[in-house]
Amino acid sequence: MSEIITEYLNENTKDIDIISTVEMIKKINDEDKLVAFAVESEIEHIAEAVDLIADSFNKGGNLTYFGCGTSGRLGILDACECPPTFSTNPEMVQGIIAGGKIAFVKAVEGAEDNFEQGVEDAKILAPEDVCVVISASGNPKYLLGVLKTANKIGAKTIAVTCNHEAKIGEEVRVCICAEVGPEVIAGSSRMKAGTAQKMILNMLSTGSMIKIGKTYKNLMIDLKPTNDKLKDRAIRIVSQIAETTHAKSFETLEKSNWDIRVAVASIVLNKDIEEAKKELKKYGGVLRKLLNSGEKV
Repeated sequence: MSEIITEYLNENTKDIDIISTVEMIKKINDEDKLVAFAVESEIEHIAEAVDLIADSFNKGGNLTYFGCGTSGRLGILDACECPPTFSTNPEMVQGIIAGGKIAFVKAVEGAEDNFEQGVEDAKILAPEDVCVVISASGNPKYLLGVLKTANKIGAKTIAVTCNHEAKIGEEVRVCICAEVGPEVIAGSSRMKAGTAQKMILNMLSTGSMIKIGKTYKNLMIDLKPTNDKLKDRAIRIVSQIAETTHAKSFETLEKSNWDIRVAVASIVLNKDIEEAKKELKKYGGVLRKLLNSGEKV
């Protein structure tokens, strides 16, 4: 069996155990610089995946990440950030790791080789959903099991990998392959491969949320103001978009139950909260469409 690209030896770091600490860190940093270029080479595939996810969201579908080890943890991390950032419900973006929840904090030996568990875990999917499988090598049997179920029910499938020979890449609709090259420490795919995966997942979730109107310009208009810092941010966002005072923004946010979009619509359109909600609904809740509609006063 040929050696997997993620296991190659890195000729640039063979002396990493005998050089100074500063030189060691510089080598790691130099290798990390290559990651962004590897991700850049996959922009068209990433964009295709974002459109696929956004289309699913608009049709009521969900996004579920599946991964093993580091890849699984990265999927869960990205999913966990969506509710506070974009006010999504917990089911809209989820992360599942081979070996179950305990595997997030403790390695579960053999979990990535469990094809049948992948088949079982993927039963959470529905035909309108998107399934994203994440793996540096792209070969875990667990993920092949996930894809068997996903493809059987007709869910949209995406692979995020760092190996052009990845088996998961052959089973999906869109394959994103950011080949970052050999790791600083051979086989330690939590490093460059993990960084690439994190960057790509940022793009998938953020890009799809932007496409369905979860931002206005580059402002986070669907955040959940669950603490003082986020409430202050919400006030500033409303003030900026509606071109009003902080006092007016605060007052309107309180009336709207801290819904930034409703507060902005209420102020800009000079309507009460319920009327503002109705106006937003006409445009699918997309604030940009409402404010560009000619109804702005």
